[in-house]
This record gives sequence, structure tokens and C-alpha cells, in this order.
Amino acid sequence: MNALVPLPVLLPLCATGLSLAFGTRLKRFQRFISVVVLSAVLGLSVALMIAADTHGPLSVHLGDFAPPLGITLVADRLSGLMLTVSSAVTLCVLVYSLGQGMADRDEETPVAVFHPAYLILVAGVSCTFLAGDLVNLYVGFEIMLVASFVLLTLGGTGSRIRAGSTYVIISLFSSMLFLTAIAMTYAATGTANFAQLAGRLTALPLGVQTLIQAMLLTVFAIKAAVFPLAAWLPDSYPTAPAPVTAVFAGLLTKVGVYSMLRTETLLFPGNRLGDLLMAAALASMVVGILGAVAQTDLKRLLSFTLISHIGYMIFGIGLATRQAYSGAIVYVVHHITVQTTLFLVAGLIERRGGTTELTRLGGIARAAPLLAVLFFVPAMNLAGIPPLSGFIGKLGLMRAGVADGGVWAWILVIGATVTSLLTLYVMAKVWNLAFWRAAPPGQAADGTVLESDDDSDDDSDEGPDRMAGTGDEGVRPRHEPAGRAVAATLHGHAVTTTRRLPHPMIWATSATVALGLAFTVFAGPLTSYTDRSAAELIARVPYIEAVLGR
Repeated sequence: MNALVPLPVLLPLCATGLSLAFGTRLKRFQRFISVVVLSAVLGLSVALMIAADTHGPLSVHLGDFAPPLGITLVADRLSGLMLTVSSAVTLCVLVYSLGQGMADRDEETPVAVFHPAYLILVAGVSCTFLAGDLVNLYVGFEIMLVASFVLLTLGGTGSRIRAGSTYVIISLFSSMLFLTAIAMTYAATGTANFAQLAGRLTALPLGVQTLIQAMLLTVFAIKAAVFPLAAWLPDSYPTAPAPVTAVFAGLLTKVGVYSMLRTETLLFPGNRLGDLLMAAALASMVVGILGAVAQTDLKRLLSFTLISHIGYMIFGIGLATRQAYSGAIVYVVHHITVQTTLFLVAGLIERRGGTTELTRLGGIARAAPLLAVLFFVPAMNLAGIPPLSGFIGKLGLMRAGVADGGVWAWILVIGATVTSLLTLYVMAKVWNLAFWRAAPPGQAADGTVLESDDDSDDDSDEGPDRMAGTGDEGVRPRHEPAGRAVAATLHGHAVTTTRRLPHPMIWATSATVALGLAFTVFAGPLTSYTDRSAAELIARVPYIEAVLGR
């Protein structure tokens, strides 16, 4: 079974080569490769999760080089669960993107870049979850960075290049800081392997330990978009196509949260910086949700709720108890699914109504009841309405805070409650404006093209064809036959409003909604699994023995 551990990384990388080789000459085969490989990764992830839960952590030393020289990959309960959920979500998003027609436009680029970039992104995410040392964790981050920049800037429009540039600058800064932290760690301990570091870091002076811990937390906080290191996110994610934004919002920030969980439990037990983490969690909750309240664009609103709800996960890490870790893991897997679903729904709304500006939407519940249901269920889940999985995760975290009884714990319990209520207000606001009220005058009719393929958004002059404040600057509406899906903005081309949404988009979104509901239906087994995972994280011994063979 240990031989299966590298496959979630190797399969997407090998498929990337095949995808580049076929390019646009065999587009259907290229899509077939992507779907089959991601389905295989999902199956492997489930097998690894079950094996890790049954037999304990699985590890493999690539090239049979023992630590600290070799590359070590480890699959325990936490990484197995994260791999399974991320694989399911990336597969659904891929199906959604195919339905939207993204990959069909690849003939207009020198190579078919969407599928290769997407597969590389999946490989990077898998590498991060399986990394058994700091260097390999860094490599996983860099793989994701390269693929993310390609996906963010596909089409080369001005807004996407600006957003991608901001994202890359922030990511490169965090990468340099990460390399510095790795160098300091290796210089002080002679290794970067997690299992060896678990024993060697405790022998260092307390000041050195704290410095390394603070540097790693800063790196991971940037990746996770923890306030005050989250200013880049609302400006970077909304400009990308809906599937790209969905997978970024659902997965990439959780990679940072996962890294915090792994290092805080394995390398830095004792919760020395717990108060700092809880302060950051409270700031993320409050500032993020207040930012969401102020937004009128759906994508930006969801971006701010993303920042806000990262605070719940940091809350659990800051408490550093078994119950808190269990609640945080439940909330991570819940949020991956729900946040991805909401951004996919935002793409459907944009395709149906021609915009994500809430002031220009209305009447969707009557015109597209299925779309209304697809939004309503994950929206209530995000708000934490009982008995949905969002409520279960929040309840677990709040119970852990009450059990802790500290001042910061009680402040976070109150802050989490207020944030949950404001999230419900924000979701109700979206529902009332976009779905419940009557369609406003001037709403785009079917067949109206609402996004151009040029870079005219760089022009600051506003005219009658410009839609200021909506992200549609430079748009010049024209009309096509009603219901025709011209393109899907992967290359900055036009979006045409349509009543009949492509079936794969609906199926993929429905699948993510169903996955979120499955966490509710199987809440008992899920919380039992996360409790065992939390116990394993705190114990540390099973992980160390699996890697070092003691």
C-alpha cells in the first residue's frame, strides 16, 4: 500500500506531458485524459484515506534514500482526508469547466494550456498534502504558484494580468520567506524532515524555536489569506473565470491552513503562539465579514467571506486541543466544498444574468428555480444553519472554546457567533437582490454579449457602453442568437447570457452541493474520523515511527 502514496502526485504530472503532446489536435482525447486521471486520483485518495485510518500513517522514501537526504511522502488520516476532498472538488470543477466551454477555446493559444496547467495545479496540491519535509512542502507550493499564475492570466486581459501580477508578487515574497525559514531550520538542526525535526527542534534555544515558528506561520498565513495578510485575495480571485476562482477559493487557501495544522502539531507542540493565532482568527472573522457586508459584487462578496471563515480554522489551531483540532478539520473539509460550490454558482449566475453585480440582478428564483436551489443550500451551509455541516463544524469549535474557558477562547466564541449571524445576513442579501426580487429594468436579455475580448478595460473613459464598478468596464454589448454560448472568458472572450445552462455545469455544481450535504448526512462518521485524526496529530508518535521506522 505504501507504493500508492506517490501516485496522486505522479499521475497528474505524467498526464500533463500527454496533454501537452496532444495539444489541440485531439481535444476530446485531451479532455478524456484529464477526467480519467483525476478520477483515478480520487480513487487513490480514498484508498489511502482508508488505509491510513486502518493501518496508521503510510510513508515512502523516493529513491530509497533515508532522511534527511531523500524525499519523503507521508499519508496519514489528515492528509488522506484532505486528498480525498480536494480530488473530488477538482474533478467536479474540471467537469464544470468542460461544460462551460473553456478547454474548447485552447486552439487560440500556442499550446493547449488549460488542461496542463490544471493538472499541474492538482499535482502541486497533492504534493503539499503528502509532503514529509519542509523542502518538499516548498516544492508543492511552487508547483501551485506556477500553475496558478497561468490559470489566473489566461486570456491576457488587462484585469487578469494585473490580478495575476499582484498574486505572483505576494507569492514570491512568501516563497523567499519560506526559503529563509527552511535554511535557518536546516542550519540549526541539520535536517528538513518533519519526523526528525519533531525531535531536534525541542533541543534548540526557545528564541530560535519561536523565530522559526513565527516565520513559518507568516508564510502559511499569507497562503491561507489570514488577516492582515489577506489584502491580495479580493482583488486577485474575482477576475479569473468561475472554475478557476472556485478551485482557488476552495483549495489553495486551505493548503496554508493544512500546513499550519501540520507544523503546529508536529514541530511546535505546546501552543506558544496560541494567543497570537486567536487574535489573527478574530481579526480575520470580523474584518472579512464586514468587508463582505459592504460588497455589491457577488464574486468580491464571496472572496471576503472566504477570508472571514478562514478565521474559524485558525481559531481551532490556536486553541490547540483535541476537540479544537477535530472541529477545525471538519470545518476545513466543509469549507472547501461549500466555498467552491458558491463560486461555481456565481459562474452560473453570470452566465444566466450577464453579471455578478447584485444591483443589476433579480428574478432568478422565478426564472431559474434550480439555480436558486443550487445557491440556497450552500449559502445556508456557509451561514451555519442547523443541521448542515457548517453548523456542525462551528458547534465543534465553539464547544472547544467553551471547554478551554480562557479569555481569548470566550472572545472567539462570541466573535464566531457574530460572524455566523453576519454571514447569514450577507447570504440573505444576495438571495433578496439576485433571486427573490423582481428583475430590475435593463437586465441583460438572452443573447447579449457582456464581455469583450480586448483590453479596453485599460481605457479610463466611461461611455454609455461601460458598466462602471461591475468588472465589465470596456464592455460593448452586442447581440447573438438567444441561448447561444459563445465562449466562457478563459481567453477573455465574450460571455453570452443564456436561459439554458450547459448540463455539465449543472451536474458538476449539483455534485458539489451533494458532497456538502453528504458531510451532514454522514456527520457521525466524519466527526469520528476527524477526532481520530486530531488524536493522531497530538500524539505525533505514529507519524514519526512511520517515517523513521522506530
